[in-house]
Amino acid sequence: MGRITVIGAGMGALAAAARLAVAGHRVAVYERGETYGGALGRVERDGFAFDTGPGLLPLPAVWRDLFVKTGKEPLEACVELVQVDPSARHLFADGTEVTLPNASRAGAVTALDEALGAGAGDRWGDFLVRAREAWDRTRRPLLEEPLWSDWSVLGEREPYPSVPHKRLLRTRRAATLAEIGAWELRDPRLTALLESHALAYGLDPRVAPASAAVLPYLDHAFGTWYVRGGLRELARAVYERCLARRVEFHFGNEVTGILEKDGRAAGVELADGSVAEADFVVAGVAPDVLDRMRGTAVRGDGEVPPQRGLPSRLSVLLALRGGRPEGTAHRTVVHAEDRERELELLFGTGAGTNTGTSSGPVTRPTVTVLRPDDPALVPDADHEAITLTAVVPAQLDAVQAEFEGYEPHAQHLIDVAERVVPELRERLLWHEVRTPADIADATGVADGAVPAPALAAAGGALLHPANTTALPGLFTVGGWSHPGGGLAHAGMSGALVAGLIVEGPEFRGSQ
Repeated sequence: MGRITVIGAGMGALAAAARLAVAGHRVAVYERGETYGGALGRVERDGFAFDTGPGLLPLPAVWRDLFVKTGKEPLEACVELVQVDPSARHLFADGTEVTLPNASRAGAVTALDEALGAGAGDRWGDFLVRAREAWDRTRRPLLEEPLWSDWSVLGEREPYPSVPHKRLLRTRRAATLAEIGAWELRDPRLTALLESHALAYGLDPRVAPASAAVLPYLDHAFGTWYVRGGLRELARAVYERCLARRVEFHFGNEVTGILEKDGRAAGVELADGSVAEADFVVAGVAPDVLDRMRGTAVRGDGEVPPQRGLPSRLSVLLALRGGRPEGTAHRTVVHAEDRERELELLFGTGAGTNTGTSSGPVTRPTVTVLRPDDPALVPDADHEAITLTAVVPAQLDAVQAEFEGYEPHAQHLIDVAERVVPELRERLLWHEVRTPADIADATGVADGAVPAPALAAAGGALLHPANTTALPGLFTVGGWSHPGGGLAHAGMSGALVAGLIVEGPEFRGSQ
């Protein structure tokens, strides 16, 4: 079998490395940082521990499949998976709130009717049925197969079956997520619930295609999960699986160039001037980084261009005295008081343009509050660890000038969190702020942008470059390549790359 060099130790790269090693290849991973996991970082201080990347796990089946295919021990033997129930508590701008059960359509319908009024639940339930149809139509081509050579077909077809709507004497169908909210859900709180799923991935609901309906559907259909000890434990388990399969790791080794020989990838050049030869190279980096390594673009004619101008995330880690009250929801979403102002700050006044030209920060942004019931994250039962997260523009210089640094914006997040955490400031021992610059440092993406998952329609704007490249022997993996961002999608990209290398270009995904 061949020698394979993997650039980066993010989750997609680790997934590919483990699968390729099981197939008999000699795999070596070169990571410029000192640890594995990419965005799945960790902060530990005074007995507290916090995830600095995703805090919840969607579609755990992706990682279960990895462990089944790479060894005898299943995922559950390596980490403790916990279903998060309720799935989330939502606090809306008008003060109403709803707590949604995990993976229960009937339960969600009942909860929404009781909280928002009769009919709200049925409208949401009917929307989920349509979202399921969009999921069924796109699941295989967008997640389980290599990107089609005629990828533009995926950009042209809108898989979401919109309801006909009379508007300006014409019958129209919703083409964006915002139009689904306005025309089909017809309640600003349901609209906020819908749009929060897109916003969490840095997508502007005003231009995100209706196919983005699959994002809340995933939450509903496959449930919300947590890894005991934090999601960093998942990264540890995958890393250890790689070690068990004899994957070599070289931390603190930055790849600066791609070797080419006879018209194909032949290895990598390292920052210290040394060379690592290989039969295949798998790059778990953003397209712009890979372009710099080659000194040219690696995409062929007709290839999907990389997504640009995506927002980043700001996280505030809170160490509190006093234990977590029993019955507290693991996840609470506090919705913005001014939707339009928030969207203008993030994406610009012209929908779809991420200009970040607003005159000031949103003082009440949409904030996700994570309060895990996990003794591993706190010194003892008399303390609590909370993570606050909000989407922010990724243009670091402009944002820092706008906010005079991130601390004032972090205080806005704490102000919002006080609505759901009584006496928060009185209980607060200390806090740390994790900025887009920290994400950039962990992932290598210059502006700290976070990739969105691949979605159909919108002219292909939310597709990602294929896992194959114009240079034979060079493949891409992770959130910046097909099928896009998100922890589950990264794992899927690892499976696709392994299949393409092991089985060749005729590989069409798992059956």
